[in-house]
Amino acid sequence: MIIKQRETAKRLCDEGYIWLNGHNVKPSKHVAVGDLIEIEMMDERCKYRVVSIPLGNVKKKEQTLYCEEVKD
Repeated sequence: MIIKQRETAKRLCDEGYIWLNGHNVKPSKHVAVGDLIEIEMMDERCKYRVVSIPLGNVKKKEQTLYCEEVKD
């Protein structure tokens, strides 16, 4: 999805680069429909709204079914 590899997402959470609904989170935090995920990348924060929760692996072309980018 947003971050392709689980290990990378875990590392970013551990290092404080990922927020869920305005709070820094640990990798084990559950995500729900409607949550706002913010990821700090290269001097900017990308924001995504959770639209749906996948039941398995997500293909790149199906990413928009599960999250949408939020523009300020």
